[in-house]
Amino acid sequence: MKNIFVGNLSFGATESSVRSLFEAYGAVDRVSIVTDRDTGQARGFGFVEMSNNTEADRAINELNGRDLDGRALNVNEARPKTDRAAGGGGGGQRRNNRW
Repeated sequence: MKNIFVGNLSFGATESSVRSLFEAYGAVDRVSIVTDRDTGQARGFGFVEMSNNTEADRAINELNGRDLDGRALNVNEARPKTDRAAGGGGGGQRRNNRW
């Protein structure tokens, strides 16, 4: 299983349009377009999962830099998610004499 990052997507890109682009290279297991949690609007990137590594590598090589809806795609293997420190990074500043 290979997880592929797809960046520089147009805000009008859909999971269906991204899926059809990648299906030209092999079976696509899942497509996820990342959206803003407050507005629901697409954030301009997403992920594609393909189970066959050879097909996934070919898709990465051939689709990186390719134009979709007037934008050059940034396609590469997704990096593993890194663990973030707990606490939300508030910096520990006091507000109104409270922590």
